[in-house]
Amino acid sequence: MCRKKLSEKIIKTCLEMNKLGLNQGTAGNVSVKFEDGMLITPSGIAYEKLTTDSIVFVEKNGTFEKGKIPSSEWMFHLECYKARDDINAVVHNHSINCAAVSILNKPIPAIHYMVAASGTTKIPCVPYATFGTETLSAHVSDGIKKSKAILLQHHGLIACGENLDKACGLHMKLMFSPTSTLRCFQSQNPHLSWMMTKCMWY
Repeated sequence: MCRKKLSEKIIKTCLEMNKLGLNQGTAGNVSVKFEDGMLITPSGIAYEKLTTDSIVFVEKNGTFEKGKIPSSEWMFHLECYKARDDINAVVHNHSINCAAVSILNKPIPAIHYMVAASGTTKIPCVPYATFGTETLSAHVSDGIKKSKAILLQHHGLIACGENLDKACGLHMKLMFSPTSTLRCFQSQNPHLSWMMTKCMWY
């Protein structure tokens, strides 16, 4: 797919996340692997003001186009692509419920079969690090090797896929899980049937 079409899909994804209340303002970011690097949302531009020219190309060595500034999280997007060959798109949100579970520093357990879409029996929560740092990128790299979706402690959720449609699909499937997890924790620890965990592998 050409750069313009991919950029249009990135913008459409961003607007949809805002519409669903998963991000606010310029929060969150989206990228797609492209040529010898990636296309990613810019820093500091509201999604409704994005154009295809706003989307930034970042090479795999971290250099980017003159006159453009990529999202402050561009480093962990690159690390996702380096960590797994089957990842070609990355979606990151600051959903309130995802952030709330991450503040508890807990993984999202196998409370629902949709968790299996991540390729594991739970959505891990990687340790906190300041946004835009190499430390956070290293934590993301470690986590994404184990699961296509991870929580960032005190931060939000990352979901990855073979293409942007699949990354968004995983992202949306998992939005049920943090909400359910929080409601379970409000009353008691959720009961995890061994059958539920077992079904994750089928």
